[in-house]
Amino acid sequence: MKVHHLNCATMRPPLVAGGIVAHCLLIETDQGLVLVDTGFGMHEVNNPKETINGLSRALLKPLLDINETAIFQVEKRGYGAEDVRHILLTHLDMDHAGGLRDFPNAIVHVLDTELEAATNPPTAKDRMRFPKAQREGVTFQTHKAEGEEWFGFEAVKNIPGLPEDVLMVPLIGHTRGHTGIAVKGDDGWLLHAGDAYFYRGEVETPPSNIFALKLTAKQTETIREQRLSNVERLRELKASGEAEVFCAHDPVELARLA
Repeated sequence: MKVHHLNCATMRPPLVAGGIVAHCLLIETDQGLVLVDTGFGMHEVNNPKETINGLSRALLKPLLDINETAIFQVEKRGYGAEDVRHILLTHLDMDHAGGLRDFPNAIVHVLDTELEAATNPPTAKDRMRFPKAQREGVTFQTHKAEGEEWFGFEAVKNIPGLPEDVLMVPLIGHTRGHTGIAVKGDDGWLLHAGDAYFYRGEVETPPSNIFALKLTAKQTETIREQRLSNVERLRELKASGEAEVFCAHDPVELARLA
């Protein structure tokens, strides 16, 4: 499988020098194209107020450039929206799932607890972070956060329609159904850890962080104990060299892999 590393949304939150990205994957498989996350889509570019609430627009300061949308980058490579057969979501936050409506024929894979939290939000925080509009017309296939072992993590394997080397690796904490996505590319295993962490230093030894991103992680987390436990486990995996670990928003990680 050939894996492309894309930036599908540049954001410029205060006190974060250089801003952050929305690191997505475009995977070429024998069964068609697969996306891991979508970043913001055409709807956000054309009508940001519909799905990006005012507070998020103020805090994230998204660039909203059509050239960064996943659909634009897919078409630039000579494909069409219909060629994207599957989308795997780390979670349903707007900067990860905004582009779903650009791919109406794709099956969208998500953990069942994530879709439940989005469709029946238990708190005001959940209602704000999961805008209903971005899910309109989307075909979801849900999965339970259980399966077989993968480098010490529990992983959802044998996902219908996908190669066996594409896995969901539950990393609950940032949201109730947050998951990593593991892909075995030409150079070995990749683990897209989504928002399990925000800054590369968190999974280095010794760990380090940036105050603004540490605060962001704390403010957006749902289950703190599980999130922090997953960061420790990801640090161990990275140190083992068994997989290339990266998060959704670190521009340095994206530049290294792209």
